[in-house]
Amino acid sequence: MERRSFLKMSAAMGCAATVTGCNSSSKDAEPIPPQPPVDEAVTWSACLVNCGSNCPVKVFSRDGMITRVETDHEVEDVYGLHQVRACARGRSLRQRTYAYDRLKSPMKRVGERGEGKFVPITWEEAASTIGGKLTSVIAEHGNKAIFRSYGSGAYYGFASNANFNRLFNLVGGCLQYFGNYSWAQQTEAAKHTFGTGSTSGSATVTLESSDFLLGFAYNPSEIRQSGSGEGYDYLQALQRANGLKVTMIDPRYTDSMTGKESSWLPIRPGTDAALAEAIAYLMISSGWVDANSIDFINKHSVGYDAASIEAQKVEFAASGDAKKIEYAAAMKSEENYYDYIMGLGAFSDRAPRTPEWAAKITGISEANIKQVADDLMASEKPYIIAGAGVNRQANGEQTVRAIYMLGVLAGKLGREGSSNGELPNMTNMYRGSIPTGSNPVKEKISFFTWSEAIHNGETMTARSHGITGTDDLDTPLGTNIKVIISASDSSLLNQHADINGTAEILKDESGVELIVSCDCWMTPGAKFADIIIPDTSWLESNDLVDDSYASGAMGYITAMKAAVDPIWDCKSMYQVSAMIAEAMGVGAAFTEGKTEDEWLEELYQQTRENSKNLGVTPAFPSTYKEAQEIGFFRKNMENRNVALQGFVNGGEALGTPSGKIEIHSAELAWRSANWEQNKAKGDTITAIPQYTVTWDGYEDEDTKEDYPLQLAGYHTKGRTHSSYHNVPWLREAVEDAVWMNAIDAQQYGVASGDTVEMYNERGSIEVVVRVTPRVLPGVVALGQGAWFKPDPNGRTGLSGKVVDIGGAINSLTRYMPSPVAKGNPQHTNRVQLRKVL
Repeated sequence: MERRSFLKMSAAMGCAATVTGCNSSSKDAEPIPPQPPVDEAVTWSACLVNCGSNCPVKVFSRDGMITRVETDHEVEDVYGLHQVRACARGRSLRQRTYAYDRLKSPMKRVGERGEGKFVPITWEEAASTIGGKLTSVIAEHGNKAIFRSYGSGAYYGFASNANFNRLFNLVGGCLQYFGNYSWAQQTEAAKHTFGTGSTSGSATVTLESSDFLLGFAYNPSEIRQSGSGEGYDYLQALQRANGLKVTMIDPRYTDSMTGKESSWLPIRPGTDAALAEAIAYLMISSGWVDANSIDFINKHSVGYDAASIEAQKVEFAASGDAKKIEYAAAMKSEENYYDYIMGLGAFSDRAPRTPEWAAKITGISEANIKQVADDLMASEKPYIIAGAGVNRQANGEQTVRAIYMLGVLAGKLGREGSSNGELPNMTNMYRGSIPTGSNPVKEKISFFTWSEAIHNGETMTARSHGITGTDDLDTPLGTNIKVIISASDSSLLNQHADINGTAEILKDESGVELIVSCDCWMTPGAKFADIIIPDTSWLESNDLVDDSYASGAMGYITAMKAAVDPIWDCKSMYQVSAMIAEAMGVGAAFTEGKTEDEWLEELYQQTRENSKNLGVTPAFPSTYKEAQEIGFFRKNMENRNVALQGFVNGGEALGTPSGKIEIHSAELAWRSANWEQNKAKGDTITAIPQYTVTWDGYEDEDTKEDYPLQLAGYHTKGRTHSSYHNVPWLREAVEDAVWMNAIDAQQYGVASGDTVEMYNERGSIEVVVRVTPRVLPGVVALGQGAWFKPDPNGRTGLSGKVVDIGGAINSLTRYMPSPVAKGNPQHTNRVQLRKVL
């Protein structure tokens, strides 16, 4: 609605309320709810960024223009079937849809990659160019030379980037990836400890039954801030809990605290494993483990002591399973957890993991470490959780595994109210999605190593880079990446490590020969494309979406209906992929002769009939068109998952090689013996979790003098990763500024509002400072996701690199895949700064 019309309507309604309020008729005095203008159409859409919620939004339009966006308030707000209130991001979708940098037509590059110089082309030229290049590259280099980079900027059900996978699989497949930028290290840590995927912790709602919450970098109120996300479940559980003590470990005082915590213990980034080991030391050395949990440990785990490892080796050696026999050969009983923590046996050359040892590393006092250990030992139902921030470190696998050990030592897993350190289990409703088929290419690289595979893919192996799907450890991938399709994806540049180094790789046309960007806006990565194809926005789309992976206790489905026709000359990812498929001779196989409406009806019927969706409110109507008119459907999923309950109480084997909790991991013992390591400080794999000194970590003496400040990245409320950065409303509401403690600010002579250059050998950024006690001294904190914007005059900083005036944290991060997951270590950074005069 235009502002003038809104003011007129408001004034009119105000007058009407005054008149009826004075009327003597009781009927006339009844309150009249405000009504939208009669010519405004109302449709339902959704905010589909990768925050885990997929919140519905109510879209108002008139004469082909979106006038305003509201959130869900269709039902009484009773928890369980509550309102799903979108955060500020979802409410700003009108501004995002009509953003100044919205892409309007297909374009091709005419300047150097990264210059952002393009000219419009027709859709036919775009499709034939892309299809022709895919055909020629496949013929010359094979399908492994085609790569669709990791992209999570649009969580559609139908018109998603999965359409490109469907296209590729029809023409022989493409190079696949494993892992993701958020969870790679914790996924590996959980796999090798519990045989799970790192999201099988106890449901957040069960926190109400706990007596002690120990959270490491756990920040749901900011990361999952929607009205039906994990953050909402967290707040509800805190209100219902009786006597719950909440201890939060984080370098930053987050919105998940702000008075909700019992204590905040600020910790130096990357040192959480040292804290966990000191807690373990107190539990073991005090005799508490022997008196309380040793039976649980002996029954349910392998690796606490030498005897358990020896017994497992004997079992593996006699199994007749070739892989388990290899495991037995690699496992060493002297590498057991008890000896490591106590500084005995093979670890006698190292200090015991005492509170005194840990206090010097973590910055947390001995007294506070002892208090956490006492609270954990006194707890009957300890809910332990490691937020994803601790896994995005140089050896984040070790950090997460170290935290997981606390629940094992406590010995109270399988009880409602306790959890094992993993992220909370979430359930969501089922929704049909376009089938992609099977990929004939079996090899997979880590999501994070794609930039290296552009020039070195042909020599990358399982031994050197963790590649899967090859014949053996030393069979190379055999080809470099020649074509990149980047769809709903800022990892092409902005979300990837070392932006300046990545930009140089992309500029080199002797490497990747074709880069295609499919997006709605001219993102920093899109400027490096050869062909740009403009996607339709969510508010212009018909689709079917579920509640995504972290929406909390309630599930929901949104039957999206386009509020307006696609603006300018934009097409959906389904339409684009169909055109390319036609150019490659597989158009009929791609569409299967169905229109978009027919596809959506088919997917809706799959959704409607799925047993997981029984009991939805309101009931699903018979057709997709009818569902669009209703728009939004919800269901209480009644999820009270308890971590490891089936294993502890039901005798179910875990998915680890031993079927037990693996403190000493058989697979990691084998990888330690067979994979390449030590490419950088801390690039090591060990069978048991061990605190590791890494490059750019707190104890890295090589960089501490030149770059004395640790830089912690975090998720802001004004973006989801890079999405929504181009919305001025959100830039005003959530400032992009580096947080700095007053002690450091005084030392550097800066005050709130000053601009500083923050730099290291990888780059320089300019950013505003905010002085606050909400960050630990020696640490600066900056929200990730700001868009890279090199100084237009080419000005260089003290790094010798062009100054990024956009303030993208990845101008400062290092490309160095983590040891086990080959994942993203972009929270491990050291920097220096100076005031810009």
